[in-house]
Amino acid sequence: MKHPFALTQVEDGVATITINNPAKLNAMSAGLQEDLREAFAELRTDNSVRAVILTEAGRAFCVGADLGSMASHNETACSLGERVAQHMHEVTNRLMLDIRSMPVPVITAVNGPPAGAGACMAMSGDVILMARSAYLYFPFINKLGIVPDMGSTWLLPRLVGRARPTALNLLGDRLHAVQAQQIGLAWACVDDDKLLSEAKSIAARLARIPAHGIAETRRAFDAAEGNTLGQQLHYQAERQSELIDGPAIAKGVRAFAERRVPRFPGR
Repeated sequence: MKHPFALTQVEDGVATITINNPAKLNAMSAGLQEDLREAFAELRTDNSVRAVILTEAGRAFCVGADLGSMASHNETACSLGERVAQHMHEVTNRLMLDIRSMPVPVITAVNGPPAGAGACMAMSGDVILMARSAYLYFPFINKLGIVPDMGSTWLLPRLVGRARPTALNLLGDRLHAVQAQQIGLAWACVDDDKLLSEAKSIAARLARIPAHGIAETRRAFDAAEGNTLGQQLHYQAERQSELIDGPAIAKGVRAFAERRVPRFPGR
């Protein structure tokens, strides 16, 4: 296998990446992270791919960083903390940026409980689906005394505000799938045996949107985080100036008039 820890399958414009180290509950070893980065890099340049599903093999989405494997490879005089930080700079942080900057929508289909950095990766999708039995667990502060990482302190407040992520990390409570949906952290909570079929159904819908749609949507909401209302109104008007003169809107208007689903070209 080209990437044994990140199995990739492409069908009808939808790519599925399966995190594949179930014996270790998909703990984020160096090899697993590197395989995921390579898998995302290949899909980034594959213009036939119009949506990506990130899911897992086994009973856990990802239980977080494999600190044990890092500690066992003491090849330098650096401390464990220094080695972990270096690895985060070189691999882990870049993996999160890889996911968040994909030119197509990313769906995370969370079948088993993710913890720590694994929970952060589960929350990195544009659409987050959770199996009913799954839950999120953030043991950084409560169990380990370390800062929440992998972008969680940036990402979670933007999804649900600051109060709940703060309490989740301080208390170390599990956030079950139903609760995650109720507070808006997950798009949907579905029966375990229907998770992948629901993910594929949503991916097929996302594969039909205009190729530039995901990038424009992300940029618009990112801009809103730092803009006043007036600035955001100006931003939207400027983007409409360019997009309305583009090819997609004509196809959309024509399809609306003809009462059919629009067919937009790929990347």
